[in-house]
Amino acid sequence: MTPPVTIIGAGLGGLTLARVLHVHGIPATVHEAETSPAARTQGGLLDIHEYNGQLALKAAGLFEEFLGIIHKGAEASRVLDKNGKVLLDEPDDGTGGRPEVPRGALRRILLDSLPADTVQWGRKVTAARTLGGGRHEVTFADGTTTMTSLLVGADGAWSRIRPLLSDAEPEYVGTALIETYLFDADTRHPAGARAVGDGSLFALAPGKGICAHREPDGVLHTYATLSKPQEWLDAIDFTDADAATARVAAEFHDWAPELTALLTDGETAPVPRAVNALPIGHRWDRVPGVTLLGDAAHLMCPSGEGANLAMYDGAELGNALAAHPDDTEAALAAYEEALFPRSAAAADQASRAHKLCLDDNAPHSLVDFFTNHGQAG
Repeated sequence: MTPPVTIIGAGLGGLTLARVLHVHGIPATVHEAETSPAARTQGGLLDIHEYNGQLALKAAGLFEEFLGIIHKGAEASRVLDKNGKVLLDEPDDGTGGRPEVPRGALRRILLDSLPADTVQWGRKVTAARTLGGGRHEVTFADGTTTMTSLLVGADGAWSRIRPLLSDAEPEYVGTALIETYLFDADTRHPAGARAVGDGSLFALAPGKGICAHREPDGVLHTYATLSKPQEWLDAIDFTDADAATARVAAEFHDWAPELTALLTDGETAPVPRAVNALPIGHRWDRVPGVTLLGDAAHLMCPSGEGANLAMYDGAELGNALAAHPDDTEAALAAYEEALFPRSAAAADQASRAHKLCLDDNAPHSLVDFFTNHGQAG
């Protein structure tokens, strides 16, 4: 029999694993640092891909529920230059294979599919250590501990479980994102709303960009993207929202006003997000009783694949454990054997696409990429 599984992190990957294990009758407990499901907003839309994220939802028995939360029309995408000229405009014709759903709604579907006591909230991990014999001890911020013979780190970029397997740490890739939102955009910010269109906007130039996504209820979710050293980002005082916005907008002083308005008209304080990544091809030697999934295993540049890969990892790990009920190590070895090349290929493609957005030929290099590789969403 597969032993009870201890999962650290109630993101989409950890919850997918817990759900697939539940489908197969394998008990699991998820420990999550957040104090409740509503402790913070869960971000905007996610495009869920037919070749990984949707397969995970099918393995979890939740595909029909997923179909019910699709935000129709949001697969549309366009690429503009800094003057607002449209270089590529792809409507959502319903055949793209990457429908968009609200992250919070997707997480709720996963949470609701689990027994009520599966997720333990307010369980922030401070340390983990190997006890020997395939057992591990996890220590929480309140001083309590738990011991397990099957531990899964689904705890994101700065995983506390990863050091049991690997010395690798995320490193800054040289790109800073600054996030803000506009509300009731069609009425209050019509020029910006027209520029964004129905789905995603990529307005790019060498070393910088303004990217935005239309979300339900007239919300525009915007990211300024800049190739800058970490010191540049650290030098901005983001506690002074107006000054920080002005400093970021100054980098786009000669851009079309309908594009810069997506930054200067932002109705939430700008939030800095440094882009970090693990080494492409990150892997580890088999350590009894523990493994990783999602960003804990393969944090990569933003590409639309992160959540999809985390969910797929969770489903694949759950299915591997179910397929080897009397040999946990065989299950973990099989899972990792497929995980490493899959995540390396995705990380390499994500890095290449990320660089295309900011290289010396931007935005034309991205247009060429989308033209040669299909949908831009």
